Order: sequence, then C-alpha cells, then structure tokens
Amino acid sequence: MNILSRMEELILLSVWKLQGEAYGLQIRTYLSELVEQELSVGAVYVPLKRLKKRGYLSSWDSDPTDERGGRTKRFYKLTEKGVTALQQVKTVQENAWSGLPDLGLGWNPSI
Repeated sequence: MNILSRMEELILLSVWKLQGEAYGLQIRTYLSELVEQELSVGAVYVPLKRLKKRGYLSSWDSDPTDERGGRTKRFYKLTEKGVTALQQVKTVQENAWSGLPDLGLGWNPSI
C-alpha cells in the first residue's frame, strides 16, 4: 500500500465527490469550503499533478470555449488505482480510530 498525504487523500475524495465536474478550480473551491480555509493554487495543483503521474488520476481537456478566452478545462477522474487507494485509506482510518475512547465529537468511523 502506498501512503498518501492528507492533501492527496482530500483531492482524491474531491475528484470522487465532484465526478464529471472535477477540474482544477472546482476542486480547489470544493476543498477550500471543506477545510474552511482558502487554499493556494500550488496547494492543489502540485498534488494533482503528482497523483496523475503516480497513476491515481487520469485527465482530459475540454474543448476550448469563448467564455474562457479560447482556453480549455482539464478534468480529472479516479483511475482504478485511485479507487483502490481511497478504499485502503478508509480501512486504515477505521482501523486507526477503532477502539479509541470517544472524543465526544459524535463521530463513529465504523458507521
């Protein structure tokens, strides 16, 4: 099993959550809202490129549009390796939290 950084994990989860709408700005916006903090461009795009290079994500470019000044959007999708990585992360998280005393947060990862 390859260990993912927390940001890599959150990016993979974001791509999964956004499904067909997972492009750079949308991923960054979603993550910023999720963590309640504005994330820099580099905080998102560097791990995105790394995840693609390692085979966790695939990407494709949209057709250029006039509203974007003739530019394309790069969309991302989880590969089979990316889905497997998320499943492994979930299992590790559940195992790590299993048997710990309740923190009073009302969260049970085994549900």
